[in-house]
Order: sequence, then C-alpha cells, then structure tokens
Amino acid sequence: MGFNIEIAERLKNLPPYLFAEIDKKKKQKIKEGKDIIDLGVGDPDTPTPPYIVDRLCEEVRDAGSHRYPSGRGLIEFRVAISRWYKKRFNVALDPESEILPLIGSKEGIAHMPLAFINQRDTALIPDPCYPPYRSGVILAGGVPYYMPLLEQNAFLPDLDEVDYQVAQKAKIIYLNYPNNPTGACATEDFFKETVKFAETNKVIVCHDAAYSELSFEENKPLSFLQIEGAKDVGVEFHSLSKTFNMTGWRVGFACGRPEIIAALGKVKENIDSGVFEAIQRAGIEALEKETDHLKNLIDLYRQRRDVLVEGLGSLGWKVLKPRATFYVWIPVPPGYTSMELADKLLEKASVVVTPGVGFGDNGEGYIRIALTVNKERIEEAVERIAGLHE
Repeated sequence: MGFNIEIAERLKNLPPYLFAEIDKKKKQKIKEGKDIIDLGVGDPDTPTPPYIVDRLCEEVRDAGSHRYPSGRGLIEFRVAISRWYKKRFNVALDPESEILPLIGSKEGIAHMPLAFINQRDTALIPDPCYPPYRSGVILAGGVPYYMPLLEQNAFLPDLDEVDYQVAQKAKIIYLNYPNNPTGACATEDFFKETVKFAETNKVIVCHDAAYSELSFEENKPLSFLQIEGAKDVGVEFHSLSKTFNMTGWRVGFACGRPEIIAALGKVKENIDSGVFEAIQRAGIEALEKETDHLKNLIDLYRQRRDVLVEGLGSLGWKVLKPRATFYVWIPVPPGYTSMELADKLLEKASVVVTPGVGFGDNGEGYIRIALTVNKERIEEAVERIAGLHE
C-alpha cells in the first residue's frame, strides 16, 4: 500500500507553472478533435537554419564530442561569444573569466539564486515576468519582492518606488529587455539608473536579453553591459533559442562580472555536466557566419505582428504594437479577467492565448499572444475571434 509522499515546502510554495496548465487544456481539446491554433507558448515554428544543422551533424560524427564537456564550456565557443558581443554591442568580454555557456539561458537564470540567495533573502522581480525569475528565487529559499511593470511607465519598473529597506537587503534584481511578456524595450537612461541603483544598494543585476535580436526598429536594443559601470554590478543572459530558432538545442550563455560568473559556474559544476560539445561548435557557426537568416526572421515576425494587430484592432480591441520580441501584449476587453478571456477563446474559438495573470498579479488585464504560427493561421485566429463578436 505504501506511505504518503510529502513534497518539499519549496515545491508547495511554487505557483502552478502556467504553460503546463495551458498545455493540459490544449491537449484535452485536441483529444476531442478540435483544430487548435496555439498562440500561447513562445516556441519558434520555423526550423534552425541549415548551416547550423549541417555543422552539428558534422560535429556529432566526431567521437571526441561524445565525452563529458568542460563545465566552463569550450574556449572556442567563449571566444566566438566575445567576438559577437564586441561586434554587436561594442562590449569587450574576457572569454576566460567573463563568459559562461549555459544549457539554455533559462537554467542559468533559475540557478543564479542558488549562488547568492540565503534563506529568506530578498530578490527584486518585475511583475509581470518570465516565471523562472520567480521560481528560481523561491526554490533557493528566497523571498520575491515584486516591481510593477505598468503601461504608464512604458513597462519599466520604477526603481524609486522600491521600498528603501527592501532595496538595502535585496541580493538580486532581475530585469528583461526586450521584455517578455510586454514587448517593451529599455532606454539608456533606465539602464544608467539601474547601475546607480545597484551600486547604491549593492544588489546584483541579472539582465535577461534573450530577445535582443528580435527587434522591429532600426535602432537595435541595448545591452545592459554597454552602460558604464554595468559590468561591475551584474551579468547578462543570452540565448541562441530565439535568435537562431534553436529552442530545443538548449544553449545560451551568461556574461559579465567575473565573480558572479564564477559563482554561477560553481553551482552548475555541482548540478550539471555542461553543454554537449557538438552543440557548442554549432553555436560557433551560428554566431560567426553571416547570413540573411535574422533579417528574414524579423521580416516574418513583422508581417505576422501587423496581421494580428490590424485584425484585432478592426474588432475594436486596443492592441499594443510591440517594438521587439515575437509577443503581443493585449489589454483584455471589458467584462473579462485574463483567465476568463483565455478560457473563452479556447472553448469557443479553439485559440490558445496566455492569460497575463500567469506572469504575475500586474499581468492581470492582459493576454499574451505569441507570433509563432504562420500568417494564414493568425488570420484564421482573428476570424474565429471575430465570430465571437457576432
């Protein structure tokens, strides 16, 4: 008969992982034979560029790739990252001490609190946010302090509104620009303010820049590390997932202040065995080879964005046109909560969207739509939603 299994308090303290809940509902509808248009999870629908796949295939055939990789990552990969950073942001990084390859940026983001958060320590987290900022802190035994991202503040946290005593005790502050879920971009002035805030309060800045390359504007998003003094107070996370359609490959990196990078590396060397070397070598190919891939990808997302924004706008919906990312952050029409609207769209139109409340309390009143289906399916989704207005 066995005995009762009691899970750890840290797991009990976690809110339900939103995407898993949505996926469960979606699978039930598919089982019922419904044609689902999934605008929920941000997983690119177009394949990894062939030149990257070809390099992986070549490297996989090298038996030397099949052994445990170095936890610090291949020096060749770290050098390629430093070259890309210098070219893209004009920021110099030391491949030996300021760069750490990750099994996707998500794991580094979630492991960071284990390096710096003690029981009941505080971390500053934007709200709404990418859920691993919150869950990583909770799993490390820390206490999240939420900074509202409000439309009237261009979805930037108001650092002056952070309680002084909380700021003084905080160990980490998470930021994410271009932002998931809102699509907002940070300004140079905001990043300068962040550096000053971090210096004053001795708090480590963890900036998630996973969407830095998916910008619809001529002026590309900034790196936090471009700001004077930024490398003294924090690190930046990047991922090859969205830029090169490599979500399933699990490869990214953290870069910035050496002591922070070393501490995260120590956590990882006790938990994982690093990134498969063949994938790291394919990552070198991705970062160093000049192609039209990114331009074409951005054009594709721009077309989809415009179809969605114009289509929902024609229905009277107020839609916030994103400057970057492949997400559209949409105010919920009157009469619904975000979850009620998401449930109605799934039940009545077989369209999956993400309720904003899943990203935090300040996400209530919005839904997030991912531009990760083709233009024709987005047009069909708009038509189905229009049918609910009739």
